[in-house]
Amino acid sequence: MNLLEIEGLKLNIGAAEILHDVSLDVKRGEITAVIGESGSGKSMTAYCVNQLLPRGAVAAGHLRFDGQDMLGLDEAALCRIRGRDIGMVFQEPMSALNPVQTIGAQVAETVLIHRAAGKAEAMAIARETLNRVGLPEAAFPLGRYPHELSGGQRQRVVIAMAIALRPRLLIADEPTTALDVTTQAQILTLLKRLVAEDGMGLLLISHDLGVVADVADRIVIMRKGAVVEQGSREEIFAHMRHPYTRMLFEASSHVPARRAGAKDVPILEVRGLVRDYTLPKASFFGHAPKFRAVSGVSFALKKGESLGLVGESGCGKSTLTRAILGLEAAQGGSILINGQEVRAGHLVPRHLRRNMQVVFQDPYGSFNPRHKVARLVAEPFHLLDDAPKGAARSEAVVMALEAVGMVAADADKYIHEFSGGQRQRIAIARALIIRPELIILDEAVSALDVSIRAQILDLLAALSERFGLSYLFISHDLSVVRAITDRVLVMRAGEIVEEGLTEEVFNNPTHPYTRALIDAAPKLEELMQ
Repeated sequence: MNLLEIEGLKLNIGAAEILHDVSLDVKRGEITAVIGESGSGKSMTAYCVNQLLPRGAVAAGHLRFDGQDMLGLDEAALCRIRGRDIGMVFQEPMSALNPVQTIGAQVAETVLIHRAAGKAEAMAIARETLNRVGLPEAAFPLGRYPHELSGGQRQRVVIAMAIALRPRLLIADEPTTALDVTTQAQILTLLKRLVAEDGMGLLLISHDLGVVADVADRIVIMRKGAVVEQGSREEIFAHMRHPYTRMLFEASSHVPARRAGAKDVPILEVRGLVRDYTLPKASFFGHAPKFRAVSGVSFALKKGESLGLVGESGCGKSTLTRAILGLEAAQGGSILINGQEVRAGHLVPRHLRRNMQVVFQDPYGSFNPRHKVARLVAEPFHLLDDAPKGAARSEAVVMALEAVGMVAADADKYIHEFSGGQRQRIAIARALIIRPELIILDEAVSALDVSIRAQILDLLAALSERFGLSYLFISHDLSVVRAITDRVLVMRAGEIVEEGLTEEVFNNPTHPYTRALIDAAPKLEELMQ
């Protein structure tokens, strides 16, 4: 029996029709995954269920939850259903959690709102629910705050909030997008277990076919506000009747054409790097303990080479990156750029920094929204003693934009006028404009749609060949690292536990941790068989 029935759903915001005759079902005890790229309408479809729509939005059609017409309910009736009968898990757990409330209080809040329960009973239910999602009391007391948890742990708290009252329907909107492969696998396994234990229906939203394909019972493919294909998981992978479904599959496993062009000359050498953090004192007169985030890391990156750095959240990848860039002081070791040593704990000199640029994970967050693209792309010119001015400066900006597939007119726009993929292209143009030899890419494609990700990987491969660039590619997405790198480093608990040629490491991993990472990664090819 269908728990949720959506038939002929239309959604207008102003004059724009966002959803066009969307129809899908979610059964009790089953997982329905809605797959599509940004702008496909998958999240708006989910928000229609709870009527969490922007001002001015008008929905029409049939949307029945357990036989009840959701579109005909007033706000008071909807508030009685939200949280109690329909739970919601949002994409970014830190935004969904209140930073000044403990995790226990936030999970108990749903119980206090929907049940005539005292605080003690609500906190007891919160404790039981946190235990269910893998946050036992011994390690995660109710008095902890969100900032004291990792990304995967925060997502578990958000799931606990959503299932505290054992809802009949759970909606999870991109619940694993920013998580590393092992945490992602754990969260998906947790959701699958909760569906089996509680018999609830799960509407799972994602832009990546490979991420959810092995847990979904049914798959719905959306594009531009409409459903283009749907069916059981087996039917979808056996036939892929719609060209867009086939495109999503191909983009998820896309490997750019690359030529091996590495020279036997290192551009970056890291020797015995150590980075410690001071933790809070246990008592006023006690000594402040130390946490070692990076422990004696050594590696070399050759000119023209693409080197991958993989590992779970908290393994030290970003700390290592900040130390290389001179953004954080290291306590030991050394860094050499083109053979010139930069002592750990000292700023990278300007003449060395100009050979090294970085592309961050969130392109929008790395730009000043008040400035036009021309000024944003030209920012690295401050590293040059003879930076171009006037017409020469404008020409250099246009050349950098055109090198990444943008056009000259884009220089006169603001960053909010572009899509996520276009913003990342602009970020790459900014990194290219002073012709560095090394570009560090810190999770640069993890938040992009699979088709946009494939385009960016092709672009990076072409730029490497054209300009002889070296890449340090940091990512938790093993498929991306395998597609774009020549060698790979595997990092765990601040140490490099395995390194070697990318294909050799992926085909014959020697360290148990590497094997665990590879086993946790989604494998679309196996589902096709």
